[in-house]
Amino acid sequence: MTNMAAIKKTKSFGEHLRNLREEAGLTLKFVSKQIHIDTSLLAKIERNERQPTKQIIKQIADFFHVDEKELQHDFLSDVIAYKILGEQADLSILKAAEEKVKYLKSNLVKN
Repeated sequence: MTNMAAIKKTKSFGEHLRNLREEAGLTLKFVSKQIHIDTSLLAKIERNERQPTKQIIKQIADFFHVDEKELQHDFLSDVIAYKILGEQADLSILKAAEEKVKYLKSNLVKN
């Protein structure tokens, strides 16, 4: 299975990370050592109990030779999804957010 196929089967950043690690046949301890983080932190990230920093995402991408933007996409989509669930918001908020991003981008370019 390719990394892209693995991504499509996973549902969260943590699941994607666990899938990468397990497909490579690596232990939590080994990967955490290679990316210079505590084993318990890596386990919590895999279980979606903790969020990775941008630096950790970069280290994971470098270690597994995957696209950092893909991992960033997985992570940010989790953040947005959990925020919507936590606020019990309607999915229509995504369309409003998309329009707001376009508006903000256009105003940032002008300034």
